[in-house]
Amino acid sequence: MRRSLLCLISFVVLFSFYGCGYNKMQANEEAVKAAWGDVEAAYQRRNDLVPNLVEVVKAYAKHERETLTAVTEARAKVGSIQMSKGILEDPKAFTQFQEAQGAMSSALSRLMVVVEKYPDLKANQNFQDLQHQLEGTENRINVARIRYNRAVETFNTSLRIFPNNITNSMLLHLKLKEPFKAEAGAEKAPKVQF
Repeated sequence: MRRSLLCLISFVVLFSFYGCGYNKMQANEEAVKAAWGDVEAAYQRRNDLVPNLVEVVKAYAKHERETLTAVTEARAKVGSIQMSKGILEDPKAFTQFQEAQGAMSSALSRLMVVVEKYPDLKANQNFQDLQHQLEGTENRINVARIRYNRAVETFNTSLRIFPNNITNSMLLHLKLKEPFKAEAGAEKAPKVQF
């Protein structure tokens, strides 16, 4: 009888831990970290390509220094932000990171406008290859951001639902993660002029 009672109590305790969401929240947090790693990898790929793109453009458009300087400065700013796992827990650092990446995207957009002024540059095979690489990289960044936001949604939901919310408040003390947000003014369509 006593042994049966101990087995029953053990079973109930184990089952309650299984249903408390502890492991699921841990797995979801790891998924957020992995998705964030994908975002960082995509940004790093872009950061590595930019110097090559700038050098090719410099050879053709020496007098467009302002745009080239903006790209170089944006890349330097992106490189100066210390990437740590804590950035996901710090909304201010996360916002600074997003702003630096937005400045980089803006500078690259201006660089592409400069390219339109130079038909010889567009015909250069090296430039075309770099441009395709950069376009692919921007697409990868977007996909990585989307996947990150999905992982954040899953994680944040797992913290807020019952009984996980109780487990989190008593044992884990995990904080909600910040998703990527659109830059201010992104809801307006860009004007294209020819």
